[in-house]
Amino acid sequence: MTNVPVSRAVLAIPLAGALAAVGLAPGPVEAQAWPSRPVRMVVPFAPGGNTDILARVIAPRMAESLGQPVVIENRGGAGGAIGTEIVARAAPDGYAIAMVSAAHVINPAMVKRLPYDSLRDFQPVALVADVPTALVVHPSLPARSVQDLIALGRKRPGQVHYSTSGRGTVGHLSGELLSAAAGAKFVHVPYKGAGPALVDLIAGQVEFQFASMPAVVQFVRAGKLRMIAQTGERRSPAAADVPTMQESGLPGFVVSSGFGILAPAGTPRPVVDRLNASVKAALGVPEVRRVFSEQGADPVGSTPEEYEAFNRAEIARWIKAAREAGIQPE
Repeated sequence: MTNVPVSRAVLAIPLAGALAAVGLAPGPVEAQAWPSRPVRMVVPFAPGGNTDILARVIAPRMAESLGQPVVIENRGGAGGAIGTEIVARAAPDGYAIAMVSAAHVINPAMVKRLPYDSLRDFQPVALVADVPTALVVHPSLPARSVQDLIALGRKRPGQVHYSTSGRGTVGHLSGELLSAAAGAKFVHVPYKGAGPALVDLIAGQVEFQFASMPAVVQFVRAGKLRMIAQTGERRSPAAADVPTMQESGLPGFVVSSGFGILAPAGTPRPVVDRLNASVKAALGVPEVRRVFSEQGADPVGSTPEEYEAFNRAEIARWIKAAREAGIQPE
């Protein structure tokens, strides 16, 4: 009886070799055949927002490298949590990935009960781009600088509104930080996505917005919005004539957004490597880099390990920032 497990183990060795010989072995052989069908890229926000813009620029180039279409699927709501959860619960086979924004690392500071663990339930693929946030106002607003906006907020407390793509986003937290720094209460108006929030700003339904530069730069150039500041450490080449928040009299006010691609936890490493390579190949295309630069996005193309470290650091940073701003998770 004691020899049965041993004999089974011995028989398993040539059996595994035979399976490999006919292409039935699991793991590496399956990964070599990947992808054999289209890859779904979930964008957890409505069409027209910054995440959607960058996803639609990079997805076709990733498809060229992968040899299969990369299909964009917009699933907005709950500050990005709805679409992100779809990928967290998807099969870890590389056929469902998410293009996430800074909301992914901010949500742990803002939401008490996320339907997933922002670190444990995902396999980072690559940090795609780093994007500064632009402070834009409707042209009718009598504010041509951050100090003008602050003065207006103090003069009209509770009457100056800013739109965002939802609670817990970069735009929301930036607005709260501005209120705290300025000693003026600006009113937050959340929307179900960056696109609708931007539409109402352009229509004059709200007065200002902290928006990702790729989403607003074209409207600024067209005169439909006025950019009065940007939140990066230094000025973006896409808006070299616009001062930073620090230059505008708010030292330490630096906010940027990391956009990256996540796969479900447990996705095989060879598949992750294929996806990562496709991202880097896409970012190496001059046309992609040109479009990113025009939109104010700095291409990155990190390794999976670098993106994981980035997410860990950013989650800790935003939890600290929210706590210091007196923002409680809901």
